[in-house]
Amino acid sequence: MTLTVLAVDDEPPALDELVYLLERRTDVGEVIRAGDATAALRELAENSVEAIFLDINMPGLSGIELARVLGNYSDPPSIVFVTAHEDRAVDAFDVGAVDYLLKPLREERLGQAVERAVAARSAVGADSRQDVSDDVIPVELSGVTSLVRRDSISWVEAVGDYARLHSDSGAHLVRIPLSTLESRWREHGFSRVHRSYLVNLPMVGGMRTSGSQTLVCVRANGASPAVELPVSRRQSRELKERLVHDPLRAYRTPSGDDT
Repeated sequence: MTLTVLAVDDEPPALDELVYLLERRTDVGEVIRAGDATAALRELAENSVEAIFLDINMPGLSGIELARVLGNYSDPPSIVFVTAHEDRAVDAFDVGAVDYLLKPLREERLGQAVERAVAARSAVGADSRQDVSDDVIPVELSGVTSLVRRDSISWVEAVGDYARLHSDSGAHLVRIPLSTLESRWREHGFSRVHRSYLVNLPMVGGMRTSGSQTLVCVRANGASPAVELPVSRRQSRELKERLVHDPLRAYRTPSGDDT
């Protein structure tokens, strides 16, 4: 599919560059320009737009505030933030961005963002769209911000006020407390097993005991190896109940250890 894209930036040179790079893409059809959030809302009222590439710091409504407004639409466009500020990635995660690009733009990286937007719209067309606002989390790797899908994460460990995500693409440290991820992801199959650990229930192979300690066995997942994590006494009963009664997974214990 080809996208109709709205490009929004209050700085004309940055907007010109963004539009130029978008128009070079074969998967982008029409590119509509807007110089601020007010103009963007006017264009959205007059045009059908599948994706919006959006600056964050703008006069009037910021890009983050505009994204929150778009979240009230019945069929909101996919949102990609384009910004010079590395420290707003968590805010982008909160409002449902599908990608987060840092200026100066690189054409290859922009292409990846367009592909993500196309994938998100294709999912809508197939009536299988997931809740984007909570389905991805931004991570930094070698100065590049990318988004890791929630369902690719096997388990999460607390590292002070940070959390380390163990996913099929490896381990990623993010500045989000474990308690925040627990509250957001509980209804999506994640369970707190210990003050330091959160596990994705579909990735659990079973539970076993070692002396007085209960362990949960998390399967290997791409670049993340299999691991056994301690389960606190307080969390043990709830974990067992969720593993047994969760209709979305088949619970099985490792051979020889039935808890």
